Amino acid sequence: MISTTNLITGVNDVNDEWIFEYYLNISEKLSGQDVKMKSVFNKDKIPSMFLYCKDGKYKFKDFSSGFQGDGIELVKCMFGLDTRGQAISKIIDAYQDYVKNHNIQTTVIQQHDKWKVSDYEVRHWNNFDAEYWTSFNINTRILNEYNVSPLEYFTMDKELVDGTTKTLKFNKSYTYGYFRDSGELYKIYMPKNPDKKFIKVQDYIQGKDQLKSNSKYLMITSSLKDLMSFKRMGIRNIECIAPDSENSFIPKHLLDSIVDNYTKVFVLFDNDSPGINSMKKYKEKYGFDYVILDMEKDLSDSIKVHGLTKTREVLLPLLKKLI
Repeated sequence: MISTTNLITGVNDVNDEWIFEYYLNISEKLSGQDVKMKSVFNKDKIPSMFLYCKDGKYKFKDFSSGFQGDGIELVKCMFGLDTRGQAISKIIDAYQDYVKNHNIQTTVIQQHDKWKVSDYEVRHWNNFDAEYWTSFNINTRILNEYNVSPLEYFTMDKELVDGTTKTLKFNKSYTYGYFRDSGELYKIYMPKNPDKKFIKVQDYIQGKDQLKSNSKYLMITSSLKDLMSFKRMGIRNIECIAPDSENSFIPKHLLDSIVDNYTKVFVLFDNDSPGINSMKKYKEKYGFDYVILDMEKDLSDSIKVHGLTKTREVLLPLLKKLI
């Protein structure tokens, strides 16, 4: 008699969370919680890979490589496979062998609330703030134009599974709030925090409120800091926006209402592998040309190290080639 207890007929027979637990060697059972870990694609010392549960299914996002997706995509990227079909075959074979010697238990996925910013207080600028921002040649006028304010503190709340609420308060130096023209907080920036520099509060295309649509060209930069550094260069006829992050792709329906106002759009991200890969994606999807500034890792760091004038001398000819 043939036993059908462990018969696997397709990838849908494989527990979704098992793929991540098995291939990432995670000791804790995935039951709906988020997991932050070091990348399996790079030898980074700082955790840059995140697992999260969406609609009952686990997904991953790796900021160091730009890879993201479901468990099948994880295996495809980890082993350099050409197709998702190859990844599925590999997963099924591994799962088939695993269930022969292990008792697979169905995991109950619980909805875990995310940490949310619940309160904050704006403070006055101080000398430490001035030293930090002026190192990138970003002055008070630009900070005010783009609604950047220093924060005395901020709090985050999270509702636990048992119904209670946990609150954390952060009151560290070098903490800044990014606000919209309407006064809404959309991001918190902590440049001196190695574990987590950004906390996203809401979706927003950075720089959108400041667009006047009276320039010929639009440039997409990797961050608001790079955007503000570029504005200090005084290169005319170019306006700028930035996504939530370099690895956060601006959807077409949001871009369409912006790019139609410009003759040409191009992209300037970091010159490392994730940055270049992101620029290539914009080229493939939207046809936007991109600029590789081969100085420091990004535009603002180039200005910090080489100065505004030298960086402008290197960047301007690269831009002229595109327009």
